[in-house]
Amino acid sequence: MRVVRLDLWIDPVFDASIERDEALSLEVLPAHGGAVTASGLAGAQAYHVSAAKDEVPARWWVSESLLAQCPELLCVSSGGAGYDTVDVAACTRAGVAVVNQAGANAASVAEMTFALLLSLVKRLRESQAALQSGTAASREALMGREIEGRVLGLVGIGEIGRRVARAAAGFGMRVMAFDPLLSPEEIRSRGAEPAGFAALLEAADVVSLHCPLNDDTRGMLGAEAFGEMKPGALFISTARGGIHDEGALLSALQAGRLAGAGLDVWSQEPPSPGNGLLLRSDVVAAYHTGGVTHEGRRKVAQGSATQIAEMLAGRRPSRLLNPEVWPRFLARLAQRQR
Repeated sequence: MRVVRLDLWIDPVFDASIERDEALSLEVLPAHGGAVTASGLAGAQAYHVSAAKDEVPARWWVSESLLAQCPELLCVSSGGAGYDTVDVAACTRAGVAVVNQAGANAASVAEMTFALLLSLVKRLRESQAALQSGTAASREALMGREIEGRVLGLVGIGEIGRRVARAAAGFGMRVMAFDPLLSPEEIRSRGAEPAGFAALLEAADVVSLHCPLNDDTRGMLGAEAFGEMKPGALFISTARGGIHDEGALLSALQAGRLAGAGLDVWSQEPPSPGNGLLLRSDVVAAYHTGGVTHEGRRKVAQGSATQIAEMLAGRRPSRLLNPEVWPRFLARLAQRQR
């Protein structure tokens, strides 16, 4: 069984794991190649693809057109919790199983959430700038705030959100969560009070996004939502660019409606240096590096390799995104093995 990936950075544990499996062979294809990459994908049974849409040339996204050129493809592994580069519905129609690596880098992303939040309330960006410029006249001019006793509103409480809720409790925060995929009882078991979206926006001192980017969440934090947030609240996102409207967020900050934002994700990555959000002292910014830790990347790579091996051996993987495809996948796998 042939496993392919593009020549983008990945922890070496992925290649080592695939190459140790005698039933699998690995081919690394040029991300900016033409016929060579197309030919390699056309004959592959498994394709590991980065979840970062701005790293993968659109030609190699798992789309309807790519699937039509890859009749041998049985399964796709997205290299992250997100799967922006994979059309899951098209894969299901083609009988292709899709997995992601949800939870593999959950600790890393949860930690980034608090890195952004604490940087905002302690005014670290402003303090460093004042020290570097020699304008730090008094400590009181850079006075920050505490998060103890504040209300943290989570939009989504999956693997990452659950960790954030647990950490927030340690800081003495009250946690609310909106997650339409979970029952109120399950949300409570994950450490948060269930709330509707509007109620959460109204009550939270800090709103933090931990949901995937899809048709339901795209643009859900726009001008209307920012207008419904508590005056002086903070906004954090370590989820995906496109869930919040960057222009609407900038307007809310400029109007003084919100007190600050911590952003690890952008509609375009990296964002333009002239992006208005980057120029504000009340915004703490990162280059979608929340999950990019040595530990997180290793866990994601290992999880990807393990799930590919499981699928090609006929074993159902733990992070199957389209479970309805599984019977057809098994039939295609059996036909391939005959």
